[in-house]
Amino acid sequence: MGQQMSQPTVSIIVAFHNMAREAPRTLYTLSAQYQRGVSHSEYEVIAVDHGSAIPMEASMVERMGPNFRLVRTGPGPSPAAAINRCARESRGELVCVCIDGARMLSPGIVRLMCDAIHLSRDPVIATLAFHLGPKLQNISVEEGYCQDVEDRLLDGVDWRHDGYSLFGVSCLAGSSARGWFAPLLESNCLSVRRASFERLGGLDERFQAPGGGLVNLDYYRRAVDAADALVMLLGEGTFHQFHGGVATNVPLAVNGPAGFAEEYRALKGGEYTPPMRSPILLGGCHAAAIPWIARSAELAAGERGCGG
Repeated sequence: MGQQMSQPTVSIIVAFHNMAREAPRTLYTLSAQYQRGVSHSEYEVIAVDHGSAIPMEASMVERMGPNFRLVRTGPGPSPAAAINRCARESRGELVCVCIDGARMLSPGIVRLMCDAIHLSRDPVIATLAFHLGPKLQNISVEEGYCQDVEDRLLDGVDWRHDGYSLFGVSCLAGSSARGWFAPLLESNCLSVRRASFERLGGLDERFQAPGGGLVNLDYYRRAVDAADALVMLLGEGTFHQFHGGVATNVPLAVNGPAGFAEEYRALKGGEYTPPMRSPILLGGCHAAAIPWIARSAELAAGERGCGG
């Protein structure tokens, strides 16, 4: 009981909306039986059910470990306010926001987040994003990719025992298209110190487009700009499950509804541009991730015109 009540290093807030299929997988990848080198006393997971038509069951969440709990909130277009509320009620030294509950994690993320806090006074800790399947889901959805296809894909790899196997059945997400060695548009598993979260004001609750629109991109930009170091977790990533999302699971022709950009311009006075900051790389080179590390290096070398 004493371990359970001690202050965790990391509080992970992960938001779900109508993800009965995806949530158990995502939550399992956050559990201590899946994450490597970390005990449940070192972190807490707050699952936010943001107005699902069929509410998530507390028992499903709590069976993932004693450090898991469920918070249900009312419906609304954006989860920003619910995430901010849960962050204020959390206890960790780091606040980690996972705005899209469809994203499974690789097994070293929590350990590395706990380690990264010691690298600087005020770090922001980011992860790369992947889509499950052979292509961006905005493309593969037009070629027959769907939940049934994805279920068979996941059944074909032993991801529960070796989460790094997810690298072999995924591709880089659009927000991370240039890999680990180039700037990201956003990070879907992003951590900052609690004091930094409070200073930033958390997610901007004025964003009210479906799913929050560009609220996560805005939060990433503000967090990176304010931090004294950007830490990128090398050899780790999040993996997006197909769930009919408003941005990731529609054809490219309609991807990124115009209202998202319009709302951003109205709130921020201009177009979104990603932060161009060189990261500190922290992590390892698991065999399954090496092809993507190599691809990231090729992309970076090509952009910089490396030659003899």
